[in-house]
Amino acid sequence: MRHVTIITTGGTIEKTYDEASGRLENRSSVVRGMVQGLRLEDCTVFIVELLSKDSLEMTEEDRARIVEAVRAVFEGGDGVPTSGIVILHGTDTLAVTGECLHAAFPSPPVPVVLTGAMRPFELVRSDAVQNLTEAVFATGLVAPGVYCSAHGRLLRFPGVVKDRARGTFVKP
Repeated sequence: MRHVTIITTGGTIEKTYDEASGRLENRSSVVRGMVQGLRLEDCTVFIVELLSKDSLEMTEEDRARIVEAVRAVFEGGDGVPTSGIVILHGTDTLAVTGECLHAAFPSPPVPVVLTGAMRPFELVRSDAVQNLTEAVFATGLVAPGVYCSAHGRLLRFPGVVKDRARGTFVKP
């Protein structure tokens, strides 16, 4: 049985509509709703709700918290050895955090896969479930390393960037 840890940090993938303000905001994690709809055979998921921020508002201290959360999972923080880590992250600065994780863990013991969405989970035609599913699936297929998973592609850090014109990630 595989054990995948999902660390939530916010971003568009987890934004919800606030009727009072009329805006999409990061208020609380929606990952449990996403995971509930997935059929994951022989895979358990443990969720760590770390942050709930738009990635444009992330600080270096936030990235340090992400690094420490990943380190805690590596060290068995939830009591079960993990097969892989998925980090839900805003796409605007996902590549910055990916580079930070790659620098902190150049040879991680398991795959660490960052993913996000261009459209929130709550919206029609969201890419959130696809990207989450692909990220969880990738943790069971690839060698240990730090990766970005989005839109049917898996790219290994370093060197991953967001291509704003295409609305996805590339490795030039």
